[in-house]
Amino acid sequence: MQSLSHAPTDPAFVQDPYPFYDRLRAAGDLALWRDYGLICATSHRAVHALLRDRRFGREIPAELVMPVPEHLRPFYRIEDNSMLELEAPRHPRLRGLVLRAFTTRRIRDLGPDIAALTHRLIDDFPEGEVDLLPAFCQPIPVIVIARLLGVPDSMAPQLLDWSNAMVAMYQARRTAEIEHAAARAAADFALFLEGYIDRRRATPRNDLLTDLIAAEEAGERLTTDELIATCVLLLNAGHEATVHTMGNGIKTLLETGTAITAANAAPVVEEILRHDPPLHMFTRYAYEDAALFGHRFRRGDKVALLLGAAGRDPHVYAEPQRFDPARAAPAHHAFGGGPHFCVGAPLARLELCVALPILFARLPGLRLSQPPRYGDVYHFHGLEKLMVRR
Repeated sequence: MQSLSHAPTDPAFVQDPYPFYDRLRAAGDLALWRDYGLICATSHRAVHALLRDRRFGREIPAELVMPVPEHLRPFYRIEDNSMLELEAPRHPRLRGLVLRAFTTRRIRDLGPDIAALTHRLIDDFPEGEVDLLPAFCQPIPVIVIARLLGVPDSMAPQLLDWSNAMVAMYQARRTAEIEHAAARAAADFALFLEGYIDRRRATPRNDLLTDLIAAEEAGERLTTDELIATCVLLLNAGHEATVHTMGNGIKTLLETGTAITAANAAPVVEEILRHDPPLHMFTRYAYEDAALFGHRFRRGDKVALLLGAAGRDPHVYAEPQRFDPARAAPAHHAFGGGPHFCVGAPLARLELCVALPILFARLPGLRLSQPPRYGDVYHFHGLEKLMVRR
């Protein structure tokens, strides 16, 4: 197996990681990324296989679990109850209970609210230049999740601050300062949600939080810690991915001159997700010895699935660097796959398919006013600013 090196915080990589992915993929379905010390799945077929192979999973094998540092206990109190980090038997139980509340109909019914919110945000744009990240891309998913949970819109900025502090823990630039900030945010977020959950138990309403509290299967319900972790996951995962996708997508549409309307929104959004996805790396642990793609994994081995590389695999996508919403090709992996396929994918797709056509219809002369730059947030991939003029 070949090994290659490229620091994920290197400015050139931050702005364009795809040439390095091409080098990794040219080495085979699997290659060693020395900076992480991880074997990486780089091809579409390898990522697809590992997402669905039950011999691999998200939960750390018991013998590899390390004691949690005292200063990070508030963060891992939530993390340890998140279905994203669990496998059977807890994962299917939690996912099943969440899906009982997070229904297709509930998501579909959000369409008019998303459209109204989109119009209001555009109405509030200042004259001249505007940074679309704080003015448009960030508020939509945060306010939608807040409303789903029955939290007032006025709480959205606080939810966003907590979310930003917590998701920074997954970035390559993680520091002790980031760890302490994430722990404080987790503690404050949990305290807020505990009070909110208590109020909803006493006074149910027509919102997702009430339905999550009531969700039951074979006499089992979500515990308070599981409810907190689920609410945090819905906000953190939904906010981070949708904000980056919306920003990356607007950038690409403007740079390529691609039109998006209500009629063609679905294929355009899918191509945005393939071409420049919001999450580039997702890891798995081997739960038993397994031979795949010429390599023998041992129990406890960690493998990185490079979702960003899989979407640019030339064996699957002709001219993968070209943005082409009309391409006929297999599905991308931007939302993962298998048992951990993103539960928020239908909501993210709805937000993008509703908001982006309205933005371009309302502002047909929209253009970039400054070259967009990506932020140092790997293994996420998103812009730090998106300056435009009408």
